[in-house]
Amino acid sequence: MCAAPKQGQKLPAGVDVEKETVLTGQVLDADGSPVAGAFVRLLDGTREFTAEVVASGTGDFRFFAAPGTWTIRALSSRGNGETTVTPDGTGVFEHDVTVAPS
Repeated sequence: MCAAPKQGQKLPAGVDVEKETVLTGQVLDADGSPVAGAFVRLLDGTREFTAEVVASGTGDFRFFAAPGTWTIRALSSRGNGETTVTPDGTGVFEHDVTVAPS
């Protein structure tokens, strides 16, 4: 069992998006339906594992990162998928990940 915290789109109180880089989005299947409970991994620019969370009941996930190049990979019983994001500063960067059977 993974000990990754459950996530959601609502940012915690006190998060200053003028000082933080937030990567957020939703895990979706090929039909656009949310995928609850997917393991969502954050990989750095060299594709090394950095962090993992469990998508919420509505498929939402969130990471706090630094500007740069990141890969967000989702793994679920409904398939896997990934997307590359390149936040260039602080703020909220929304990117959904679509999963498909392998």
